[in-house]
Amino acid sequence: MCCSLSFYKCLSEETRLKSLLLMKHQGQLCVCDLMNALQLSQPKVSRHLAELRKNELVIDERRGKWVYYQINPELESWMVQILDITLSHNAALIAQELTRIAHPSCQNE
Repeated sequence: MCCSLSFYKCLSEETRLKSLLLMKHQGQLCVCDLMNALQLSQPKVSRHLAELRKNELVIDERRGKWVYYQINPELESWMVQILDITLSHNAALIAQELTRIAHPSCQNE
């Protein structure tokens, strides 16, 4: 499981923090949803997701050509609490991003 230092390093990077908070809010998100929400290229989003996966903060599931990510259900409870608190006290941090994933884009492709 992710160590404390790696966890905080992931939270200190804006794209990774926003990705985690979006997943915490939405549950499971496709790479294309994160691309739209964060307005970043697929390689950039995938690189950040790979780091989160390497640190065991997220898990992924392939469905056809799409990969869906969610918060690792085996994440330490204190880490989940930090994500919950961060999301509840900083909803504005991802408010604009949430409007961009209101309609899943990869369902149509």
